[in-house]
Amino acid sequence: MADKGLEDLPEGQIESNYDEITDSFDAMELKPELLRGVYAYGFERPSAIQQRAIMPIIKGNDVIAQAQSGTGKTATFSVSALQKIDPNLKACQALILAPTRELAQQIQKVVVAIGDFMSIECHACIGGTNVREDMQALRDGPQVVVGTPGRVQDMIQRRVLRTDQMKLFILDEADEMLSRGFTEQIYDIFQLLPQSTQVTLLSATMPQDVLEVTTKFMRDPIRILVKKQELTLEGLAGHQLRLARQP
Repeated sequence: MADKGLEDLPEGQIESNYDEITDSFDAMELKPELLRGVYAYGFERPSAIQQRAIMPIIKGNDVIAQAQSGTGKTATFSVSALQKIDPNLKACQALILAPTRELAQQIQKVVVAIGDFMSIECHACIGGTNVREDMQALRDGPQVVVGTPGRVQDMIQRRVLRTDQMKLFILDEADEMLSRGFTEQIYDIFQLLPQSTQVTLLSATMPQDVLEVTTKFMRDPIRILVKKQELTLEGLAGHQLRLARQP
């Protein structure tokens, strides 16, 4: 059956065009050291979004995932990015954009924790930090960079954040980023990435400006909608576990 056009859907909502589910982390054929990190982090089984979105990203598809906070979305793209990168290559291979410094730092912690057994570096490239230190950290070639649009754009333009080895570009909370006025920076960053870069976009809502990004910069994206009722107990339990572990 043909998909409905995006414009025919209820305001702010996408329709899934993908329904394959992988219901255990073991079945995802992750690198052993990554799988170890997933379990050490406290996950037991994948949440609804993880069951649907991790495999298409790993397989190289562009993916749009509509999901709220608390669904396990950060681990979804963190696991996918860690599976795709080569730990032996000292260069940025996955770039993750977030709307705020706080969220970028939070994502960095998740990537570092899940990638604990993998010998990878993840750098937070955010405003309000020392530019010279930022430049030095990027020259060291971290495999994953998480940042806010303004600072990331600046570092790419200074040719300190190299994009020639970039495999994966992830936009988290895309609706938030665009509503905060980062549209121009995001479009500029897209133009500076290799044509072959795979794109993953996550957003709680799908307003017109987010849909425009998906049509301009994504190729045949897989669309995954995680409904509010799929805010799983596992996701909540995992969240509570991590809160309890924080000092």
